[in-house]
Amino acid sequence: MTQETQNKQTNTDGQPKFHLDTCPLCGSTEFAKERTCTDFYASGEQFDVCRCSKCGFIFTQDAPDESVVGPYYETKDYISLSDTNEGVMNKVYHAVRNHMLKRKSRLVQQAAGMEKGTILDIGTGTGYFLHTMQQAGWKVEGIEKSAEGRKFSKEHFGLDIHDNDYLSQTDTASKDVITLWHVMEHLQQLNESWQHIARTLKPGGTLVVAVPNCGSADADHYQDYWAAYDTPRHLWHFQPDTMKAFGEKHGFELQKIHPMPFDAFYVSMLSEKYRGKSATFLRGAWQGLICYFKALGKPQRSSSVIYVFRK
Repeated sequence: MTQETQNKQTNTDGQPKFHLDTCPLCGSTEFAKERTCTDFYASGEQFDVCRCSKCGFIFTQDAPDESVVGPYYETKDYISLSDTNEGVMNKVYHAVRNHMLKRKSRLVQQAAGMEKGTILDIGTGTGYFLHTMQQAGWKVEGIEKSAEGRKFSKEHFGLDIHDNDYLSQTDTASKDVITLWHVMEHLQQLNESWQHIARTLKPGGTLVVAVPNCGSADADHYQDYWAAYDTPRHLWHFQPDTMKAFGEKHGFELQKIHPMPFDAFYVSMLSEKYRGKSATFLRGAWQGLICYFKALGKPQRSSSVIYVFRK
C-alpha cells in the first residue's frame, strides 16, 4: 500500500519541513509546481503547491513538519479553534456553523442508516458537533490535537476528548461512523490515518469526510489567493476524483457526495481580504453568490464537498 515518503530537510531557519519524495496516492516521484501560495493568515511565508504528474493529486511541498507547525495555528483568529464572535467574518462563520450542525447530524444519521450508534469524530475542535450528536443519543468519542480545544469541549460540554495518539489505539471494528470535518487536509500521515480509520470502523461502517475542493468555482476564480489553500496548514488539496481514489485504495466505496454551498461565501470573503480589496464582505458575498450558482446541481464544483464512504 503506497505510503507518503518524505526526506527530512530543513528550511533557512533550520526548522524541519515536510518534503515529499513520492505521491501519497499513486507513488509517483514526478511532480510539477502548480502555484505558489502565501500564508496570509499567520506568517506571510510562501509555499509551493505541487501536482503529481501521474495521478493529478495536489499537495503542499515543504510545509513545516508537524513537530514545529504549532505556531502556524497559534493565532486567536484561527477560526476552527476559536469561539469568538468578534468581526464580520467570525459572525458569518458561527451563524453558518449553527445551521450546519443540524445538517451534519441529519446527514450522519441518513448515511449510516441508523438514528443512534457509535461515532468517532477526528479533529473535534471545540466539540460542538460531538455535543450535537450526543444530544441525539449517540455514543460519542473525539480526537483533537489542540489542548485548548480539548479543554473547551470539557468545560462547555463535559466531553473527554482524546489527543492525537488515540487514533492508533482505537479498538478494531468498534465504530459505526467516523467523521472528519475539514480535518483530513491537515493530517501529515495521510495513508496511515486512512488505515487506522479503516481498522476502527465496523464492517459496513460509514466514513464521512468534508474537505475544501480545489476544483471548485471559487478556487478557479481566486487562483493563488483562494483562501482554502490555507498553506501551510493544509497539506493536501483534494478534488472528487482524487478523494474517491484514496477511498478505494483503503477499502472504501464512495456512496455519495454533498455540496457545502455556504463555504463559497466565507472563502470568497477571506480571499477578497487576501487580495487587499476594500469592502471585502460585499465583494466576497457577491462572488460567493456567483460561485454558489455555478455549483448548483454540480457538487463537484462546490467550494467544499462532503464525501460519504462505506467500508
